[in-house]
Amino acid sequence: MALLIVNLDKVIGSAQAFRDSFKEQVPDLPIRFWPDVGEVKDIEYLAFMHPDFDQLPAFPNLKAMFSRSAGVESFARHPKLPKVPLGKVEPPGGDPMMTEYIIMHVLRFHRDMPGYQAAQAKKEWRRVPIVRPEQRRVGFLGFGMMATAPALVLKSLGFEVSAWVRSPRQAAEVPIFHGRDQLAAFLGQTDIAVCLLPLTAETEGIFCARTFAMMPRGAMLVNVGRGKHVVEKDLIAALDSGQLSYAALDALWPEPLPPESPLWLHPKVTVMPHVARRPTVDQLVTEVAANLRSLKAGGRLLQEVDVTLGY
Repeated sequence: MALLIVNLDKVIGSAQAFRDSFKEQVPDLPIRFWPDVGEVKDIEYLAFMHPDFDQLPAFPNLKAMFSRSAGVESFARHPKLPKVPLGKVEPPGGDPMMTEYIIMHVLRFHRDMPGYQAAQAKKEWRRVPIVRPEQRRVGFLGFGMMATAPALVLKSLGFEVSAWVRSPRQAAEVPIFHGRDQLAAFLGQTDIAVCLLPLTAETEGIFCARTFAMMPRGAMLVNVGRGKHVVEKDLIAALDSGQLSYAALDALWPEPLPPESPLWLHPKVTVMPHVARRPTVDQLVTEVAANLRSLKAGGRLLQEVDVTLGY
């Protein structure tokens, strides 16, 4: 058996770093790097980022695939996607980098740091009422493992925290809203919305004029989901009218953001170049190794993707 790595050595770490980490953690697993496939019949596993299934050959003995990308919408419905289990390789407790990133932006907005920065630029000694954490409501759209850790940190700081998800689920650490019928009620009690949704036909454009109007006046948005979750012109209109106070966008569309985009210089927008988190080679290899152990023991992938749902 062998594992073929596609593009990860170009965006995460060197091929040698992957070889060294796999040698330490899964010493009996041969590692190959695209396009040096060798015999296609030897490949039982793929680990990739931004795969091009039009270029990859068929692998007759493929057993499983591992995606570095949190989102799989770009290839989940590709006609040549192999019909084997597809899993994401993420730390089981969420990524601490994602937690710190979300907390950073929520606290920036909660303490109105953009407002103080604007005052500083005008040499204005700005004294305004300060909102307590228990007076601020933070709502997570999507409540998987990446959202759970920052939600609990914010809850521990005294914030009111809730979440909105696609389908009903059992009681969680925070109040849960679900489905389209409960979206308005959820947004209506959300001062800072944190988007961690997958991109699907149902969630594309979910932040638009209609949903911004559901939020309390002066609400804020932190998008670490996908750029297509936000309708840009509607966001700008909501910011300009005061319906929204601020927006922090780590995911944008398109990426890189074109120089002519009005988002770059909008005074109420923080543009970040998709840098919420960056896993290390050792982290990725650790998660792949854990999945391989699960499969070897007759189990499933630890974070299997339902390609029919797109996440």
